[in-house]
Parts: sequence; structure tokens; C-alpha cells
Amino acid sequence: MSRNKNSFLLFIVVLATAGVRCGGQIAKKTDERFVSYFADAKKQDIQLYWKNDQQEIFKSIARLKTWLDKENKTLVFAMNAGMYKPDHTPQGLFIQHQQTVTPLDTATGSGNFYLLPNGVFYITVDNTPVVCTTQQLPAGEKIKYATQSGPMLVTNGKIHPAFSKGSANMNIRNGVGILPDNKIIFAMSKKAINFYDFAEYFKSLGCQNALYLDGLVSRTYLPEQNWIQTDGNFGVMIGVTTGNSQ
Repeated sequence: MSRNKNSFLLFIVVLATAGVRCGGQIAKKTDERFVSYFADAKKQDIQLYWKNDQQEIFKSIARLKTWLDKENKTLVFAMNAGMYKPDHTPQGLFIQHQQTVTPLDTATGSGNFYLLPNGVFYITVDNTPVVCTTQQLPAGEKIKYATQSGPMLVTNGKIHPAFSKGSANMNIRNGVGILPDNKIIFAMSKKAINFYDFAEYFKSLGCQNALYLDGLVSRTYLPEQNWIQTDGNFGVMIGVTTGNSQ
């Protein structure tokens, strides 16, 4: 009996040390308040989308999915990727296929985008994902995709100083962070949440840097979790696909 008890305790210790594995991968800690998608830029096809071949802005996840279906690609995840102007032009930096479509915005102003520090989520040509403040964006970096937004949720492991615990500023929110293993976490709150609690979720996962993407307009398409929102009226979107790669 004592031997069995000791073996059981050892098993628990091993699980706590190594992490619970599912399908050969360590299962990520999640929170039911959020729709969370963990992505690997080294292994998955992650792109930023804005216009189709006819230079028409997608605007909705449904239109993006329809277009990808025609390209023999299966959309497995999508969400809006940052703020945009009234004409659906990206607000701030947008890089697609290594081409700068709109420049970096280093101005000051009002609203969430200009709640400094704001930041950039980008993927390099060697498929390394990065979230950094706008001021820290390295010059000369070879970037394949980039979107700028704001504010930063977490910077160097610290929650944005303007966020208040218990704040009544509630809204649907979505964002992106980089995990300690250099994977990406995309998350959207299922219900209205304040900035502090949203940022705290990314910090609890170990993100040193995380970026707010947008609020009330946010939508997520994640059929593997039975979360299917295909509407929207966006600028740039993030999409993860399987099938025919470019």
C-alpha cells in the first residue's frame, strides 16, 4: 500500500514538472473566459489578409473563407488583426508578403491605438513571431507580415501601467502574445472584460509581450472549439490555413 501511494505521488510530481501532454504536445493552460488559439509560426501557414485578387477588401471572415476555399485552402482560425480607418485602411504599419502597405505610425493622439506604448505584431521571413513596442521595432528587420495596434497589454512581463484592476471599462477584446516557447497565443474574450484582466491572462501564460488588437468589433473563427463567427466589418485579418501554401 505504501509503495503504491509513493508511486502515485511520484506520478503527480512528474506530471507537474513535465506538463500534461496531449497528442505529443504540452497542453496549454486556458481560461474559459476566452477563445484561445495557440499557433506555431514555424510549422503553420499564418498570414495577414486584407484584399482579394481583385483588390477588394475582404472586411468579413466569411468573405475571406470563401476566397480561401477557392484557393484550395482550409481556414482553421481567423480573427481581426488590429485597428483600421473608416475606409478600412489599416491604421499604422501593415506589411504583407514583405511589402509595406501602410507605414509605421509614431504619432500621438487619442483612443486605444495611441495609449502608449502601442506596438507591433510581426512574423519574420524565417517565421519567427514577435510582439514589441512601436519604439522597439528594429530597423532593417526582414519582416513577412506585420500589423500595428495599441495599446500594448504586456511589455517586458509587466501589465500596461494605465490599466486599473477592477476597472469598469468593459468590452469584448482580442489580442496576441508570444509565449515562452516562442509560440503565439491569439485570444478573444467571450464576454466584456476590462483591460487589466485581459492583460493578466496573457501574463499568466508567461507572455513577456502581448498586444491589444481591437474591441467591440472583434470576431474569432475557430471551428475546432465550436466558435464560429464569420461576420465582421474589418480591415486586416489574421488567418491560419492548411492546404495549398503560397
